[in-house]
Amino acid sequence: MNDEQYVYKGKLLNLKAVEVILPSGRKATREVVEHPGAVAIVPLTSPDRVVLVRQFRYGPNRTLLEIPAGTLEPGEDPLSCARRELAEETGFGPGKLQKVGEFYTSPGILNEIIHLFVATELKSICAPKNGDEDEKIEIVELNLDEALNMIKSGRIVDAKTIIGLLLVSRAT
Repeated sequence: MNDEQYVYKGKLLNLKAVEVILPSGRKATREVVEHPGAVAIVPLTSPDRVVLVRQFRYGPNRTLLEIPAGTLEPGEDPLSCARRELAEETGFGPGKLQKVGEFYTSPGILNEIIHLFVATELKSICAPKNGDEDEKIEIVELNLDEALNMIKSGRIVDAKTIIGLLLVSRAT
């Protein structure tokens, strides 16, 4: 059995040290970040037009262009979270919302799983909430080909956005 000890417990994530026994029989310590999971949404205003959000991210210390996304609240199902996050970040509600996959963001150190959705038949349902108090979000609508070219040129570097846009581009 693995021995676990929490090193840090935070509002959004926890860090624990886990003592493991490797296949060789040797003991090792692994640090694991626990995250409640998240959703990411590829919002399409038409089959070839996508809505992205531009926002500053403290981790990389830069402004990124991304698909809307957000963290699951305790007890919240991914579909409800996707609807909430899409409305909060863009002001849109989806006529159709389809789950197209899920993926781990960095499974070597993190248990976060992102549930990926495609939203179509978008309707304006509210004003965007502009995120948290330190989160200024700019909505950007692009042609899907333009967004794909931005991936190739290194102007879109967010992994969930790259995965979402590439999956959608292969389905259209």
